[in-house]
Amino acid sequence: MELLNIQQIEKYYGSKSSLTKAIDDISFTVAQGEFVAIMGASGSGKTTLLNCISTIDHVTAGHIYLENTDITTLKGKELNKFRREKLGFIFQDFNLLDTLTAYENISLALSIQKIPATEIDKAVNTVAEQLGITDVLQKYPYQMSGGQKQRVASARAIVTNPKLVLADEPTGALDSKSAKMLLERFNYLNQKHNATIIMVTHDSFTASYASRVIFIKDGIIFNEISKGADNRKQFFDKIIDVVTLLGGDMSDAL
Repeated sequence: MELLNIQQIEKYYGSKSSLTKAIDDISFTVAQGEFVAIMGASGSGKTTLLNCISTIDHVTAGHIYLENTDITTLKGKELNKFRREKLGFIFQDFNLLDTLTAYENISLALSIQKIPATEIDKAVNTVAEQLGITDVLQKYPYQMSGGQKQRVASARAIVTNPKLVLADEPTGALDSKSAKMLLERFNYLNQKHNATIIMVTHDSFTASYASRVIFIKDGIIFNEISKGADNRKQFFDKIIDVVTLLGGDMSDAL
């Protein structure tokens, strides 16, 4: 079943005298329960694309439909409601609130939705167990490692059971062990809970956990590959092949 439909979106920055085209007529769909990675070199437009899907940024032209709702037309209260109820967003720099414990950071989104306290407690503890962070729930961000902070941020993003989880370079600030653990949790959420995930990354290893990889170059879709029946190692090798094909522009993708 189709969850997300992106139709001919364009994004320009700057003034008429110096226009930069960050996204140039991109279209694709994402099915319910799919795990999609978006790859590209710095400046390719991948983060701009994610920001448009998350409504952090507005498209210059085109439409983005989530469950048949054109999110490019949402404003004010409708837009806030959409972000609160439909999206989970995982930032590279975590964006945790320093004055709140991990438990409070995770439960905040549910509190805003006026969920009863007993239900909040159950939801937070369940997601903490899934992500292996039960032991840090009463700690503040400054008391946690980078990997723990990223998993708390991930828990906060998924505790509301959003329709779509968006992750911007989620492993960028993590060591290899923490990155692997986080990606395995993403797989768990995707396969066991049918979570739909779109993840921007420049890292081939990270992308190999997805079921499909869309490669972007100069604001357009350059290539697209699906995992199919391949194991992760085989899919990783295919990703490397495309990265090599992209040439020097993708040298930072390895």
